[in-house]
Amino acid sequence: MSSFLPILAVLIGVLIARLIKYNANAIKLLLSFSGAFLLAITVFEFIPHVYQDYNKLVGVCTMLGILLQLFLEFLSKGAEHGHIHIDKNETKFPILLFISLCLHSFLEGYPLHGHNHLLWGVVIHKIPIAIIISSFLLYSSLSRIKVFLFLILFALMTPLGSLTQQYFTGLAKFNIYIEAVVIGILLHVSTTILFESSKNHQFNLSKVLAILVGVVTAYFL
Repeated sequence: MSSFLPILAVLIGVLIARLIKYNANAIKLLLSFSGAFLLAITVFEFIPHVYQDYNKLVGVCTMLGILLQLFLEFLSKGAEHGHIHIDKNETKFPILLFISLCLHSFLEGYPLHGHNHLLWGVVIHKIPIAIIISSFLLYSSLSRIKVFLFLILFALMTPLGSLTQQYFTGLAKFNIYIEAVVIGILLHVSTTILFESSKNHQFNLSKVLAILVGVVTAYFL
């Protein structure tokens, strides 16, 4: 499950981007729902799991995760929460975007084995991100081979993170700290999605409702 579902999420995102006309408002609502769902799962279950036995270093690692995500977003220009900036005439492979997204995906995949609710949170979050990335890549001037390579490797990184946790048993003693770093990453990404200002700072009822549905769904899952 932790290997198959993230790949399926990216595939769904690519198919939607390829077959359905891009709708910015619909994607924003889906992002709001997925961000709220991911944040709620992190707060309801993932944070209590990591803090079962209090250790100050766990808090340090969580902050490191937030700072790491800030750095990754400097490279990707915010693609992890729905912002992507690729010139449609660009023919050069976006290597910094690729590195940032792959590292982010690898780390978020690390704790998924045995955390089914978190797995669903990551999967639901991946779909709108995959739609946005695919929409820009597929209609850019990049060669289809480069786009295909980008999307395939992006899809594989989350399962690779999960498999690393499962089979590299020597890392087990560091799991709690790695998971704390991932918590920091998820907190930053999900809250950025939720608290980004609407156009002209207007109240957006649709977004609020999408967020509420995401939180309630996570609570009752």
